[in-house]
Amino acid sequence: MIRAVTESQSATSNNRMNPKLQQQVQQVIDTLVASGEEVGLQVAAYVGNDLVVDAWAGIADEATGRKVDGDTLFTSWSTTKGFVSTCVHILAERGRLDYDAPIATYWPEFAAHGKAKATVRHALTHMIGVPHMPDQVTPEMMTNWDAMCAAIAAAEPVWVPGTKAGYHAWTFGWINGEIVRRVDGRPLAQFAREELCRPLGIRDFYLGIPGEVEPRVAPLRQDPAHLDGALQLTGLAKQVMPPQVTSAAVINRPDVRRASIPGGGGIMNARAIARHYAMLACGGTLDGVCLVSPECIEIMRTPHPIMTDEIFGVPSRYGHGYALGGDSAQGGDAVMGRSGAAFGHGGNGGSIGFADPSRRLSVGLTKNLMRAVADPSQAAAYRVAETIRQHLDQAA
Repeated sequence: MIRAVTESQSATSNNRMNPKLQQQVQQVIDTLVASGEEVGLQVAAYVGNDLVVDAWAGIADEATGRKVDGDTLFTSWSTTKGFVSTCVHILAERGRLDYDAPIATYWPEFAAHGKAKATVRHALTHMIGVPHMPDQVTPEMMTNWDAMCAAIAAAEPVWVPGTKAGYHAWTFGWINGEIVRRVDGRPLAQFAREELCRPLGIRDFYLGIPGEVEPRVAPLRQDPAHLDGALQLTGLAKQVMPPQVTSAAVINRPDVRRASIPGGGGIMNARAIARHYAMLACGGTLDGVCLVSPECIEIMRTPHPIMTDEIFGVPSRYGHGYALGGDSAQGGDAVMGRSGAAFGHGGNGGSIGFADPSRRLSVGLTKNLMRAVADPSQAAAYRVAETIRQHLDQAA
């Protein structure tokens, strides 16, 4: 019989900290903060069922001086997509939806303007052809679920669905989230809370925060180079991530924090991210709770067939809702490791969560300074993840 894990169980009974590894990770993040490379960040990691790292450092709110602790919450941008994707896979696992069924089977309006053959698989693999946001989108519009879904359903694709791939930075969330709602009947935020987070004992993942947790949220800040890069986007990339809505200033707004924005507006802590991916790293079962099968996880990790991103013109290595580890020159996310075994999702500015089934390892990292890093090996997430991998490999 499958049982749910209580919050107290997830926080204590599986806390088998690795003192040496904890110290090594703490030293890395303390150094990052002391150097000014980071302001505040958290790291959590599981090996199997066990939470082996639970570390934090720095300042959560620069205006007040409030320090980061283990309960601090961060808006983690596209790290949210991993949770959204797992919700879709849970429904597929239960036989509620078919990956190769047209989205219009569940959401008839989506068939407009040549999208009748666009499938759930296309939605998960960024192949729909609707990466662009609605014209004149505003932060206020983004907080209106029905308005965003109606605009996306009515949009004309910029390529024939299934023929090309390009990162659907914001629209991925509404497309996949509305599929969940149409199939299940519950809003995505409720489904994620009740069918993903609650069974695993995850308390601190939010698609729209309640007012009482607002004091725990760390405001984001963009460094100048990161902000300049966002403002210099042109062409389709600028439509995909419009500067008037894709900024720390917008994400910090109270109305945006309280809205369900599943492409990049999830608010969470590192413990929540790591526990979600611990389930996936362990074959879909954590502490006796089985949410997906090992066969489903293999689907998650299966790369889409098109390796060049139409938005940015660079190699792209994506599975079914998740980025894949590997060499960055080949489109992989090196933070997850270069072997290609790991999968997960990073967020704008440097947050990340991933599962590495080969090590039964999961890692979550959240932070509040959005930085542009030219060399991926210098990113905070890479340095932390590599510290963890090296320790585990040496101990094996």
